[in-house]
Amino acid sequence: MAGISRKGLLSEINVTPLVDVMLVLLIIFMITAPLLTTGLKVDLPETQAGELQATGKPLVIVITREGKILVGRKVLSLKRLSRWLAEARSAGLIKEVQLQADRRVPYEVVARVLGELSAAGITSVALVTQPLEHEGS
Repeated sequence: MAGISRKGLLSEINVTPLVDVMLVLLIIFMITAPLLTTGLKVDLPETQAGELQATGKPLVIVITREGKILVGRKVLSLKRLSRWLAEARSAGLIKEVQLQADRRVPYEVVARVLGELSAAGITSVALVTQPLEHEGS
């Protein structure tokens, strides 16, 4: 050990690998964050209706191709949806609703959900659609 001197040793911590790992994690979160909010693929019908301006943050109800009813990330049956809507409405949590139904969902399912919304006293309901694409474009 006569050949090793203590003067040449560095006592600093190298933070470059830590910064590299943090940047990679940041990039991963930036890519996956939008996927978490729109995790379900719903093929919306097309219409010529214009875009509506929302007054606040609406409650979004999604009806999937399989006919599952989702409120947020919860899957609810029609009966549970009715109870949930009544409780949320009486608590003043719902002002308006956006209904997103896959184009392949039978109209009967959409009509039943609309009926439950009406029975709960919710009158401000917007049906979410895709803009109609013109054949020339």
